[in-house]
Amino acid sequence: MNETALHPPAAPVSKEHMRFALDGGVAHRARIGMIVLATDHTIEHEFRQIFRIDGVAYYETRILNAPDINPTTLAEMEKGMAAAAAAILPGIPLDVVAYGCTSGTVVIGEERVFERIREARPGVACTTPITGAIAGLKAMGCRRIALLTPYVESVNEMLRRHIEARGISVPVMGSFNHENDNEVACISQASIKDAVRDLMGEPGVDGVFVSCTSLRVASIVEELEAELGRPVTSSNHAMAWHCLRLAGVAEPIPGFGRLFRT
Repeated sequence: MNETALHPPAAPVSKEHMRFALDGGVAHRARIGMIVLATDHTIEHEFRQIFRIDGVAYYETRILNAPDINPTTLAEMEKGMAAAAAAILPGIPLDVVAYGCTSGTVVIGEERVFERIREARPGVACTTPITGAIAGLKAMGCRRIALLTPYVESVNEMLRRHIEARGISVPVMGSFNHENDNEVACISQASIKDAVRDLMGEPGVDGVFVSCTSLRVASIVEELEAELGRPVTSSNHAMAWHCLRLAGVAEPIPGFGRLFRT
């Protein structure tokens, strides 16, 4: 008699309707949604570096955009914004929705960005990189800043006017003057450091804002602040801070400079 006949295989075990309990999931403290540009290489990477907080999660969707950054291409994104916001966890409440484009916000207008997001997410708290930057710079007491961007001149001037209209002077400005967003993401951190040092060498500047979600700045903020003795922030860095504060997450986060101790 073979082994199978002596020991027939046991019948499969199938248990249904097993007991379970629900908890708050990975976002039991805060659920943050983010609209990311189709061409952005950097923002999700930097948010993952910062958002290492138990119970805080972010969820992103992509919005189509042209890689050439100019006022015309930036304005085109407004049409897809509500649909992008609707695609983030449909039917699930979000604490904050962020739109991840500094120059696009300036061209479209902060309030219009918020209106488009709230078409899909009525009443949700909203932010953008420039919204977070203004709030963060003021929270750190900055009133006269150096501004570093990768943008062409037409976008630079719109950004300067936008910041100054909100009570922060921009006496010093520098730009890499590069229009291709895919290549801006590859501007080296060494180049960014050198540019920040150069701009901060000008007199009468009490902080620096590095604009553009494609530029890699968050991981070098602490180093630059230690060297320069003044606040440093960037589009992703400031927007991440503002998302957390809008969601009620206020504890300091070490390793990311003065703003995250504010």
